[in-house]
Amino acid sequence: MIVVLLNGYIALLALFVWLRFIPFNLFWKLSPVIVLLALLIGLFIPMGWGAPSGPAAVQRNSVQIIPSVAGEVIDVPVLANTPLKAGDVLFRIDPTIYEAQVRGIEAQLKLAELRLGQFSQLQKNDVGRAFDVEQRQAERDQLQAELDAAKWNLDKTNVRAPTDGYVTNLALRKGARVNGQSPVMAFIDTFDTIFGAEIAQNNARYIEAGQPVEVTFKTLPGEVFEGKVETVIQAIATGQSQPGGLAVAPSEVLASPFVVRFKLDDPSVGHRLPAGSTGVAAIYTDHVKAAHVIRQVVLRQSAILNYVNPF
Repeated sequence: MIVVLLNGYIALLALFVWLRFIPFNLFWKLSPVIVLLALLIGLFIPMGWGAPSGPAAVQRNSVQIIPSVAGEVIDVPVLANTPLKAGDVLFRIDPTIYEAQVRGIEAQLKLAELRLGQFSQLQKNDVGRAFDVEQRQAERDQLQAELDAAKWNLDKTNVRAPTDGYVTNLALRKGARVNGQSPVMAFIDTFDTIFGAEIAQNNARYIEAGQPVEVTFKTLPGEVFEGKVETVIQAIATGQSQPGGLAVAPSEVLASPFVVRFKLDDPSVGHRLPAGSTGVAAIYTDHVKAAHVIRQVVLRQSAILNYVNPF
């Protein structure tokens, strides 16, 4: 943008000199340099913190699907990258052994309840001990707890979608054996789409929640979407301290950009964008408002260039 403005000034200067409106003396010869410095110092450098801009990305939470029980997979009814609702079955594990466990414990529980009733009746007739009743009650309660756990295991043979989304990179097939410890598929959560932009640290000083955002994506060239700042994420890897046996390495301390999370005014846009979509976002703070128009023009130039620029 600064090149356009400077070239426009030079063209206008050449026209005025040609029309002899102004003399072509040393001052006017140096004026393009003066204008360039004025644009840099007075507009474009302050625009960095008044209307900061940076690369934006679309992210979604990924859930590792780890079955709660082990066994042989007997059915995988889902297809990769097909929308699913929360609770839809992802795959089924052979329930035979778990059904047998439920039936066995139910039989034991039935007997325990019968014995509890018998000992309770004996106590009422003053021919039984309270200790025996308490012991049978404890056995009955223990079996009930085991039955609840067995039913839970049986229910977990149907592995279900944790939320709305889809399975990606699906390799699980019927006949595979899962051990209940290792992830067997990746589930992409589409319930909440995350939008984030990287802003240089020296330009993030005035960013606050609620400020307007404009963003354009490579996936949707020519379009500019509006939104609002949600938060400036308060931690990046540079600021994370982990236990270790080494002293701080100064070369690893870098001025990494901050990440600003924002949301779009039109939530449906998030469903149109695949996870990993990138673009450019601009945030309009309460400072240097004169630079907002320039940033808006630059952003729209980027949106148009997305038709031809793949980088």
